[in-house]
Amino acid sequence: MGGDRIPWVKLWALIWAVMGPCFGDRWLPVEKLSPSTPIHRGSKESFSLLLLHNRLRSKVDPPAANMQKMEWSEKLAQLAHERAASCLMDNSSNGQHLAGTQNQHVGWNIHVLLDRSMSFEDVINLWFKEGQLYNYHMAQCSENITCSHYTQLVWATSSRLGCEKQTCTDGQEKKELFVCAYFPGGNWDINGKTIVPYKKGAWCSLCTSGRAGCFKSWDHIGGLCEVPKNPCRMSCGNYGQLNVSTCRCDCLPGYTGRYCQVKCSVQCLHGKFKEDECSCLCDVGYGGAECGIKVAFPFHTCDVQIDGDCFMVSSEADTYYGAKIKCQERVGVLAQIKTQKVQDILAFYLGRLETTNEVTDPDFETRNFWIGLTYKMSKDSFRWDTGDHPSFTSFAFGQPDNQGFGNCVEMQASSAFNWNDQRCKTHNRYICQFELHPAAADVANKTVSIITHGPPSKN
Repeated sequence: MGGDRIPWVKLWALIWAVMGPCFGDRWLPVEKLSPSTPIHRGSKESFSLLLLHNRLRSKVDPPAANMQKMEWSEKLAQLAHERAASCLMDNSSNGQHLAGTQNQHVGWNIHVLLDRSMSFEDVINLWFKEGQLYNYHMAQCSENITCSHYTQLVWATSSRLGCEKQTCTDGQEKKELFVCAYFPGGNWDINGKTIVPYKKGAWCSLCTSGRAGCFKSWDHIGGLCEVPKNPCRMSCGNYGQLNVSTCRCDCLPGYTGRYCQVKCSVQCLHGKFKEDECSCLCDVGYGGAECGIKVAFPFHTCDVQIDGDCFMVSSEADTYYGAKIKCQERVGVLAQIKTQKVQDILAFYLGRLETTNEVTDPDFETRNFWIGLTYKMSKDSFRWDTGDHPSFTSFAFGQPDNQGFGNCVEMQASSAFNWNDQRCKTHNRYICQFELHPAAADVANKTVSIITHGPPSKN
């Protein structure tokens, strides 16, 4: 008989270990055996408990489509420490909320053992084993046994964790209390029936936009929704730092470009530094790569004067950025066409050039002309070289159509000199624009003056 009793004793001990905390609200009529300190982030124990939670959450069956990766919370660890110190062993939150949140409740998993035969990791694995008795499709545990430890452990939207354990004594008997706090808490019910803890589906297939990353363990089991480590999907070169809030690279001195890929040591002595292009936009009266050359304005070279601005059509072709530099060397910028009036006048003037051999010369790659407008990937829009957003545009029908490939804008001869986006390496002629000095502007008297080239028009 004695030998037959031993298995029953062991079975009763196992039932008490699993179900003891579920017999209702219970206080251990005990005192703490010894004070404990909270489990802090970065400690070996917090790392082990967090790792185990995430590993178990990525092993649920059926697979979870929206299971979030957990992070350790110092606030929750402190709450768990206080809860364990009280020796309260029920799982209710008692209206407890996490400071700094909008009344979102804290979830609890609490377990008591009569001896120290199990580690904290063993207890968490015991909670997870409750899932063997959980029917996901029925959203309930079989045989009227609670599975609340399991459902809280794998509650998809519980993303923060803090745990603590406490040794208590009841007379001569020592008891070990294990407490884990979860936020936001789970185990919600509708009409007394707990809803399913997660949505089934392919791993990470229903992650929210804020947790679009998919964390996988070293053995590639499962997948947990996490805040993406690089939501911008880009990286910075030359030791630049990625600002994830703006998705821009903060470059070290001497480097520029969207990815800090351009080595740049330009100093703009009399002008504005264009960081994204490693170039200078010179002040009026200055030219050169670093705006350090004092230049007298070449009034006699104006092909068209419009409302105080001088436009000069180049006699040679160059790439977009080559043309830009040449305009700056002449104390100007690539033309900025900001009104229909300027567009009409320049289109008329370029049309008259077509009656001569100046535009159709075989030495030119195209019959088109660069103006100072480019597509900025970082701003997802076209911008003038000064950085201004264009309030007026005159793109040809069906244009622009090459963002990402043709980032520079030309006046296209085949479209009556309306605009087209073109590859910046194309060799076009170009139009430089200069701001007239006040005296010259008074002479122009805000009129249009066109200086013709070649034979006069037959009209």
